[in-house]
Amino acid sequence: MNLSTALVALVFTATPGVADIAISFTESAPKDRFTVENTGTCALEGVEITFNLAASAGNLIFDIAAGGPGVEVFQPIEFVENTGQTTMELDMSADYQTATLSAVSLAPGARIAFTTDLDDQLAQSALGQIRVVGSEIAGARVSVISSGGRDEGVFDAKAKARLSQIDCLS
Repeated sequence: MNLSTALVALVFTATPGVADIAISFTESAPKDRFTVENTGTCALEGVEITFNLAASAGNLIFDIAAGGPGVEVFQPIEFVENTGQTTMELDMSADYQTATLSAVSLAPGARIAFTTDLDDQLAQSALGQIRVVGSEIAGARVSVISSGGRDEGVFDAKAKARLSQIDCLS
């Protein structure tokens, strides 16, 4: 096999890379924290990350506003880490269970983190409604849409979700 044949074979047998996005939730007082990290080796462009708490074990809500359905102290959403992003915005749904984060790009190694307050609507935790244990976020869904495609993951009882089926751009 000559060099040109080998290069053609390589092009047609190469598989596209996929991104690897790790998302974690950390309970803390007075603010809880979500961290999104591109642990893969390729960039994603035009990223939308949607957090949907409706299927969570604790029937969780974002307690972000006075007079909302949350318990006691609320915490508005505040971005605390933003590596490599040029713009970010967060859109909350009226039901307080869905939030969508939009970012221009998510480079390899980039992290986005924001704080807020989650409350449990079932009060099954020994900590009451104002503290969320990892198992209460279990079942919550997170989806990532980018120019490379779409993937959806589910938070586990350790408050982590991983998405890895989004095609890379580079």
